[in-house]
Amino acid sequence: MPEKLTVDLHPVFRDDRAMRSALFRAAGTRVPLLEIIPGKGSSKLRERVLATLRQPHLKKLYRRVELAPGNDGKVLVHLR
Repeated sequence: MPEKLTVDLHPVFRDDRAMRSALFRAAGTRVPLLEIIPGKGSSKLRERVLATLRQPHLKKLYRRVELAPGNDGKVLVHLR
């Protein structure tokens, strides 16, 4: 079992389905960490990712969400 799953949102900028499917795949395979890379930029995509993760049906899948230490372009999702 891999220790983390990574999804880069640069190629699929406006597609929330890529992030959602990665979250469901990580939860289904019991990967402990999902690394989402929205990039640094103007942080609009990062805010959109965080807003999506705050949805009640998705919050049930993870323990906590944090920005990667020293790298604001990565969101770390620690799964249950």
